[in-house]
Amino acid sequence: MQASTCSNPFVMMTDPETILLAVERSERLNRLSRKVYRPLDRPLIPKVGMKELAEFDSAIDSAIEDDSSAD
Repeated sequence: MQASTCSNPFVMMTDPETILLAVERSERLNRLSRKVYRPLDRPLIPKVGMKELAEFDSAIDSAIEDDSSAD
C-alpha cells in the first residue's frame, strides 16, 4: 500500500480491494485471538431483577390503559 493511501482514510474507500489485501496479509491481525459468537448461544449474564421489572412494566401498562379509557 502506498503511504498516501494509509494517511488518508477517504482514499482507502476508493480502493477497497487494496485494503482487503493488506488486511489479509497483516501479521498483526493474524495474531489476534478469535472467538466465534453465535446468536443463539445462552447469555452468561443472569437475569436479575426480572420480577421487579415485570411488575414495573405492568404498572406502567395499566396506568396507560387507565389514561386512555378515561378519555
